[in-house]
Amino acid sequence: MKTDYNISLEKIIDEFSLEVLYVPKPADEIIIVSTEINRPGLQLSGFFDYFDARRIQIFGISEISFLKSFPKETARQKMKEYISKKPSAIVIARSLEIDDYYLEVAEECGVPILRTKDTTSEFAAALIAFLNIHLAPRITRHGVLVEVYGEGILLLGESGVGKSETAIELVKRGHRLIADDAVEIRRVSNKSLVGSAPDNIRHFIELRGIGIINASRIFGVGSVKLTEKIDLVINMEHWDSSKNYDRMGLDDQTTEILGLEIPSITIPVKPGRNLAVIIEVAAMNSRQKKMGYNAAKDLLSKLGMTDSVGEETENKTIDLF
Repeated sequence: MKTDYNISLEKIIDEFSLEVLYVPKPADEIIIVSTEINRPGLQLSGFFDYFDARRIQIFGISEISFLKSFPKETARQKMKEYISKKPSAIVIARSLEIDDYYLEVAEECGVPILRTKDTTSEFAAALIAFLNIHLAPRITRHGVLVEVYGEGILLLGESGVGKSETAIELVKRGHRLIADDAVEIRRVSNKSLVGSAPDNIRHFIELRGIGIINASRIFGVGSVKLTEKIDLVINMEHWDSSKNYDRMGLDDQTTEILGLEIPSITIPVKPGRNLAVIIEVAAMNSRQKKMGYNAAKDLLSKLGMTDSVGEETENKTIDLF
């Protein structure tokens, strides 16, 4: 899959401590754009339909043993036909030894060849995860991302509503800050969003009246985290007495980000409300819902009002408190 983002081969080499057998030019000038990888069994047999040269190619025991089963000149010709398609890079797994013709045809066609100590499956899984993060579709949202009881909570709301102040209170209570003001959100799979802070503002928080502080320096390195999956979106807004806020929690509200629907709630803000405690409870309640327990439905069941659940969702008529 091609993305709008890319990463240099040098970063992949550094991340996985790959041995460089041959590169045609500096590795930081070789660009990888695909999140997918390939094991070239069919291609070594001469079948190139649907072959995507943008993918990193991984050679394991099967591929190398297959080539060794042929006379050396035949194997060299098969390898040359394959490398002439100019794949972005080839990685040899398990530190396997390769014949000289691998490097000869790689130099002729200008294709990098690297080697890893990892097994084929281990390296492929780790590489896919790495590429999915670094090449993922992404956006930047104005907000705050914190980890509360293991849940990634994205706080959204207009400037001045109290997002940063709430984050500081949560950090003081033992939770962790991921990003303040600008949250870089990446879609790392069809089910998951991961948030982080831009490198230049990581761990910094702006507090009106105080200025900029560094959370990791004031509260310690245990108070911050580099990335976190986004499990819940909390929209913070100034209290509007004319608005009816959800009091039961039966409605499954969501916020769409990068094509994924993330569970969300709206918390009204006014003097006297302890937002940090409310967000802690929201995080724990979110975990309970994911585990299959809904307190509102349990209460209605105990009151014998389960038939009213659909009616409440549609007409907002149930008021128990």
